[in-house]
Amino acid sequence: MYDGASGDRELIFFCPDVTDATTLKRVRQFQDQGYPVTVFGFRRERYNRDYAPSWPYVPLGATTDGRYGQRLRALLGALPAIVANRRRLAHASIFYARNIDQLILTLLARPLARSRAPIAYEVLDIPPILTGRGVRSRMLRAIERYCLRRTRVLVLSSPGFHRHYYDAIQKYGGDWFLLENKLHPSIRQAPTAAPDARAAARTRRAEHQWVVGYFGLIRGDETFELMTRLAERLRDRVVFKFRGVLTTVDERKFRAALDRHENMTYEGPYVPHQDLGRLYGDVDFAWALDLEHADHNSRWLLPCRFYEAGFFGVPCLAVRGFEVGERVERLGIGWTFREPLEEALVRFFETLDPAEYEARRNRLGAMPQSEFVAGDDVAGLCAILDGRQREEGADTAGDPPVAAARTRHAVAVSSCAGAKWPERAEPRPRRAQGSLQQ
Repeated sequence: MYDGASGDRELIFFCPDVTDATTLKRVRQFQDQGYPVTVFGFRRERYNRDYAPSWPYVPLGATTDGRYGQRLRALLGALPAIVANRRRLAHASIFYARNIDQLILTLLARPLARSRAPIAYEVLDIPPILTGRGVRSRMLRAIERYCLRRTRVLVLSSPGFHRHYYDAIQKYGGDWFLLENKLHPSIRQAPTAAPDARAAARTRRAEHQWVVGYFGLIRGDETFELMTRLAERLRDRVVFKFRGVLTTVDERKFRAALDRHENMTYEGPYVPHQDLGRLYGDVDFAWALDLEHADHNSRWLLPCRFYEAGFFGVPCLAVRGFEVGERVERLGIGWTFREPLEEALVRFFETLDPAEYEARRNRLGAMPQSEFVAGDDVAGLCAILDGRQREEGADTAGDPPVAAARTRHAVAVSSCAGAKWPERAEPRPRRAQGSLQQ
């Protein structure tokens, strides 16, 4: 039997991976805003396999990255759990769906629960199938457009997603909110590197020996092959350290490369949030050159490691012209490179002056933490959802609108280079006037 939560604010979160670090962060952020949260979620066998959620959780099955047929079967297989929990769903004041799979499932679940609660659709990546030219890609974009018309607000982790995909390709004209992948404020209590480790790193840098860290989801054969070639050419000058989980990098190639190169090391998965301070305390640079989908998603996103590295004072290495590269350049807290990347990076490491590095690192250390740690971002989103709900009379008829729902956070959205996209050759650059756009 469903034991409904008190009050009229309850959020149902549909997610593709209940163990993912961004899921845990988002749930905690909503709880910080006073929402009782119930997660309807799948699992992906990547890391945190033994994680047991401390919040109400309805398991929906397992899915696999990139296997769209399997994911479709998993969505159909989740319907019995949806039907069995329709009373719980009926009490929702907000549905929050992360990625297109979960948005489709949410739109199936809402009528089953006879609910009119608003839907927020969060996008952290634009998968390749959404930008392709084939029949399946066009069909999925059409489905997404249909779903978007039934969504209250689109939540994006990068303004590049709006400029180059939702505006230019999907012609989406509805509300959208920028919610970057910033760290939860509790990161301020995370353990950091020991003083002797920091002193050893300074000595190493003075001798022109550099350590580059790549932490998180290790993905993209092209990215890894570039790092392997750099390791070969910079044997005595650069060490590449990997921690996290292999996703789209072939494991046999990965292991073989590590066996061949002593300056490439992998120490397995880590505990998100808890281990970050020690990881970044042992490196000089954060690798943010994502080449997996260089014509679309990799070009547009702002990765989690940008915020992690920034908070712990580690400069990023990024591609010039990509969204993250433009952010790094605008803030002056790292280095960016243009093609040919291999030659540019070799030249950089062979000529980098430690004094120049320390100056850039000191600049990063002087940045306000608000660049990397979430503040009132989620509060603004919740105000929008609560306020819009009241304005349209869903479940709270007669209540006055929430003024904060119309608060806008200033966001500078710059144009960046792109390739030709499926629907039109040149995206329309548009300057957003706030995180919530119409």
